[in-house]
Amino acid sequence: MRKYLLNGAVIGAVMSGWGIVQATRNGPRDWRLALMWLGWGISLTLAIATVREEADERALKK
Repeated sequence: MRKYLLNGAVIGAVMSGWGIVQATRNGPRDWRLALMWLGWGISLTLAIATVREEADERALKK
């Protein structure tokens, strides 16, 4: 779990979610908001997948 919480890519993806939450609260609700949430979900998924892949590579080298 620590490898996910301390990874820069995951931290960046989670922190970018704060801006999207603010846009959801204060901005208009249209198709652009849905695209922002979709993009955020994709970036978070890619960050987590990258951490998992790096951990698997390290495990194979041992």
